[in-house]
Amino acid sequence: MAQPEHDEQSITATDKENSFRVGAAGVVKDGAQQVKLRRMGNSDLELSPLGLGCWQFSKGSGMVGKFWPVLNDADIASIVRTSLAGGINWFDTAEVYGGGRSEEALADALHAAGASPRETYIATKWWPIMRTAGSIPRTIDERLRRLKGWPIDLYQVHQPYSFSSATAEMNEMAKLAKAGRIRHIGVSNFSAAKMREADKALRAHGLRLTSNQVKYNLLDRRIERNGILDTAKELGVSIIAYSPLEQGLLSGKFHKNPALVKGITGPRKFSGGFKPAGLQRTQPLINRLDELAVKYGASPSQVALNWLIHANGETVFAIPGASKPHHAEENVRAMTFALGSDELRELAELSALCAKR
Repeated sequence: MAQPEHDEQSITATDKENSFRVGAAGVVKDGAQQVKLRRMGNSDLELSPLGLGCWQFSKGSGMVGKFWPVLNDADIASIVRTSLAGGINWFDTAEVYGGGRSEEALADALHAAGASPRETYIATKWWPIMRTAGSIPRTIDERLRRLKGWPIDLYQVHQPYSFSSATAEMNEMAKLAKAGRIRHIGVSNFSAAKMREADKALRAHGLRLTSNQVKYNLLDRRIERNGILDTAKELGVSIIAYSPLEQGLLSGKFHKNPALVKGITGPRKFSGGFKPAGLQRTQPLINRLDELAVKYGASPSQVALNWLIHANGETVFAIPGASKPHHAEENVRAMTFALGSDELRELAELSALCAKR
């Protein structure tokens, strides 16, 4: 399998920042589908609007790894290759995804694809539950070991529930950034107030908060009403939307064939959206996604993802996952067209009638 040269495997976050390169037109090039890149928050990262969420690479390990089928190395490699070829240039993983197994599987797949750490970017997360901010520096070597030579371009606090304050967490993150162990700093599931606290703490070190990773999709638009989205725009912080298809509900396949609901496993079994009343409530939105899919030669899922990455300018990125190679192909095709302003507004109005509040 193709491996990057040794000097690329051992590249540091500081080295990578100094050698950062994008195509002249701001697109992913060199054989990949050309995708217009955008700046992520208060950073110099130029990323594709969609990244790949890598929770599914957990290999059935750890406290959350059993939520997904166990993928073999060949399937993971194919998913990553398909994502790269489709213009995705960044991947989101986490310490808690399989206790580091997702990070390892992602690194192996990137090496096998011949990807370069200078042009392929990784976001990972520190798990804060039952820990203090002091574990951030104590666990960074493990994160880097699991990633096998890939620098951490974005290091995120996974939840706002450690034994320490957000300020203490950001102070430790800032030390890592200044030491060249990580490049940029983000958070996940932080409220508007916690985002402000984190950004203020980083400003004291001459740094800024880059992103807040939260749940956001056409059927869950709570961040538009609780201040998170407005605060992100005010601070110049990007939103990274996880669960961008509401666990597959926005694909429309469960509306077309409700019998598929019987095969659902994991947390989705308890979601009201998959029950008959939930499917009926969201049917009008699915119908319009179907109509727009026909217009653009796309799928309802692709239309839903396209809305997500365009409805708020360039503020929102999204990280759909993939448990099969064809899921990855489905993801990247969502970046090949752009809904019109009237269509973005229409979907927003229609989804407001059935979205979570």
